[in-house]
Amino acid sequence: MNAFFDATVALAYKITRGVHKLVLTMFFSGVAICASANEIVIVAFGDSLTYGYGLPTEDGFVPQLEIWLRDRGADVRIINAGVSGDTTGGGLARVDWVLGDDVDAVILELGANDFLRGIPPAVARENLDAIMAIIIAKDLPVLIAGMPAPTNYGAAYKTEFDAIYPMLAEKYRAPLYPYFMNGIVEGHGAADPMDFIQADGLHPNAAGAQLIVQDIGPAVLALISSMD
Repeated sequence: MNAFFDATVALAYKITRGVHKLVLTMFFSGVAICASANEIVIVAFGDSLTYGYGLPTEDGFVPQLEIWLRDRGADVRIINAGVSGDTTGGGLARVDWVLGDDVDAVILELGANDFLRGIPPAVARENLDAIMAIIIAKDLPVLIAGMPAPTNYGAAYKTEFDAIYPMLAEKYRAPLYPYFMNGIVEGHGAADPMDFIQADGLHPNAAGAQLIVQDIGPAVLALISSMD
């Protein structure tokens, strides 16, 4: 799958952060009224992969994951805190206000835009470390979803970038799901993984989001169980 990753670097993300931040602000202002007494609220904190870029709302990662979890008996609501084009630096700038008092846990998925822009791994590591520190300081369980880098910037860059996620998991004793897109890479049977990617070559289509949910879902269930 190196070719799949390498091809993505040549394509630019369409940056729509302003619109998405407005939607998030409107959404967060009213979420509290929907919660049931025992409902677990999870923030899916990430970039366009979390947001569901290019998909109808119901086909995105967050709505599909919420349905998957509820079908398995979890009383859960997932807040979509994905912002298209967000880097780890952008995530750090907004994480504190995203994690309101009603939040019970976090799925952290950031890093793809850093390596697509050639941001030094040390910078991404520092940002993600600071994000994790904020999450842990709020006493919130967190599932780290890794995003391994392509080889376009060389083996040394990839090695340094890929090491960020296991390092954070060890430092903060947090569960690690090594690769957010693993459901597409490994869970497609004999099909071409690109069958589950949109025409931009970057983002999952609805079927791809479903594969991602099926693969990461058990890890999210385990995160929920750890809160009992």
